[in-house]
Amino acid sequence: MKPRVLLSSVCLFILASCSKNVKFTPEFMEQTSGRYLYNADDVIDVYYKDNKMFFNWRGGVVEPVVLDDNVIFLSELYTKLHFVQHPETKEQYLSIISKEDESRVTYDYLKVDDNYKTPSTHFKNKDYKKAAEALLAIKAQDSMSSVLDERRFNSMGYRLLRREEYDNAIEVFKMNVALFPESDNVYDSLGEAYLESGDSIQAYNNYKIALEMNPHNMRAQKILEAIDKGND
Repeated sequence: MKPRVLLSSVCLFILASCSKNVKFTPEFMEQTSGRYLYNADDVIDVYYKDNKMFFNWRGGVVEPVVLDDNVIFLSELYTKLHFVQHPETKEQYLSIISKEDESRVTYDYLKVDDNYKTPSTHFKNKDYKKAAEALLAIKAQDSMSSVLDERRFNSMGYRLLRREEYDNAIEVFKMNVALFPESDNVYDSLGEAYLESGDSIQAYNNYKIALEMNPHNMRAQKILEAIDKGND
């Protein structure tokens, strides 16, 4: 084992051994239970069972190390956290305790409604219109968010297309057009989905846009010519 790994393991062991058997009040548990937005597409669920705190995060359940009434250590983040309320908005947060200045309060992971759904949840439920709405809202807040991934959505659309789920594929490609209107590739993909679904008019319209944006798209040009010949 490398020295750094060994040191980390020792630190974790020491922290775990310092875990206190804190009796959380019903008020504290009610106030802090719920969902916290780790990022635009990732939620941490906090809940209690038998007076123990648990985190459900990224498909796994974690019991944090309890250091005090409102101080915990989460090994997955390798940091200390606490629950805070913003003095102006009154919104609840699960926040990082600064290693440099523990008295400094930050507002990191916002508590959201219990019924809050991430874009990934909407995709899983095949509710592509709601996924599009959520992603457009994220883009309005942060156009550089890592959640906005043109290639990922394009691949998702083609998986649906291969399964002949034409309506769903079209919705995903339409979403990509809304998110990345400056990309010729998103129009090309949407045109292909329309073409395979049998809608040659919409296919023509989108391939035309793709070719106008990228005159070197020979595939789009050939398909446009073929559709024109078929309409003669």
